[in-house]
Amino acid sequence: MKALIHHRSLRQRLSWWLALQSFAGLGLVCLAVYLVTEFNFRDRQEETLAQKENVIRHLLVEGTEHRESEALAHKLDDFLVGHGDLSLEVSLADGTVLYAHTRNQNAQTVWRQRKFEVAQVAGPASPALHVQLSLDIQTDNQLLHRLALTLLVAAIGGAIVVSLGGFSLVKLGLAPVRRLAGQTRALSADSLHQRLDGDEQPLELVPLIDQFNALLARIEKAYSQMAGFNADVAHELCTPLATLIANNELALRRPEQADMREVLASNLEELHRLTGIVNDMLFLSQADRGVGARRVPVSSLASVAVDVLDYHEAALAEAGLTAKVVGDAHGAFDVPLLRRALSNLLGNATRYARNGSIVQVNFRTVDEDRVLISVSNCGDSIDPEILPHLFDRFFRADPARSHGQSNHGLGLAIVGAIARMHQGKPVAWSESGVTSVGLEIRAQ
Repeated sequence: MKALIHHRSLRQRLSWWLALQSFAGLGLVCLAVYLVTEFNFRDRQEETLAQKENVIRHLLVEGTEHRESEALAHKLDDFLVGHGDLSLEVSLADGTVLYAHTRNQNAQTVWRQRKFEVAQVAGPASPALHVQLSLDIQTDNQLLHRLALTLLVAAIGGAIVVSLGGFSLVKLGLAPVRRLAGQTRALSADSLHQRLDGDEQPLELVPLIDQFNALLARIEKAYSQMAGFNADVAHELCTPLATLIANNELALRRPEQADMREVLASNLEELHRLTGIVNDMLFLSQADRGVGARRVPVSSLASVAVDVLDYHEAALAEAGLTAKVVGDAHGAFDVPLLRRALSNLLGNATRYARNGSIVQVNFRTVDEDRVLISVSNCGDSIDPEILPHLFDRFFRADPARSHGQSNHGLGLAIVGAIARMHQGKPVAWSESGVTSVGLEIRAQ
């Protein structure tokens, strides 16, 4: 059993992505603020230590009295007054501590240290002083910790607020889609004439609405054609079936052998007619399913037309018509299908051509890979409104159906199907008493 497909909500996906992007954006901003603040603190600490270093150097080399430990301590104590965040240790190279001032420390105390040497001015033999200056940065670190926590809370809180607002905005933004869903839900086979209303829809949905309305128009047309097709099929099949039933009933009332032979001959004729209708319908069904033409190289389409004209010679002579081939073309085609299309076109022209006129089979190369095949006859012009329907199934331009017994209305529909099987289209035009019907197809 096929597993059920889990459809994810577009609103949830958009809301989650908006929440993640908001958190990422606010997080990057907060991280930048934290890093800039930390850099400024560190820069200020280094600058403070550099300033104090200069003062201490000056005090240590100021005069010869600095060589006395008590005087040195007095000067340095005066310097450290008011600098509770500083610790200072002065010692000789052998480790002898000359001065030490250290603040009370705890487990959280953090120092930033600077070590340097100061050469005494008493003489070259005087040893250099080793100085270690330390700055307590615990307060700055605590401020940075509080800033980091504040920024983290602000990022999370801001992301939550933006996400809640985004969820509402996404829900509001998808309202047109829900309205469209409601409109499509109201459509049915009885309301295919209705169209989706795109007047108040967002610009992004207008192409989708237009495409959907165009699809509805095609479905409505196909539905109407299918309904008409079913009625035409029923009409076409009812006539020979009614004839068969009547003939059989008549034969039962007249058991003479001669009458029986005549009835059987008539029934056979009707059965052939039914077979032709069914075969044509099967061919059209295959064409609708996308069956393509089996192309083979053809050096001359005119020779193919000559063979078809030979087959129609008797019918043309009976109708008082003559036929000729004009032009030629070559390419790769399905020859049996083209013979069938030409035969249908010639049969159609023979039925409607004026007695004594010429039926003309035309071949013309449209461009490098397209060929126009048409059959022209002289007769009554066809109304331009009727021309687009010539290739519809069971369509007859003659409403009196004068050729109903020999023509069941699928000949030109088959021509259109053969054109599509050759990646082409059927064509027809009628003017000044000359009607041309044919197909424009790819030559390769």
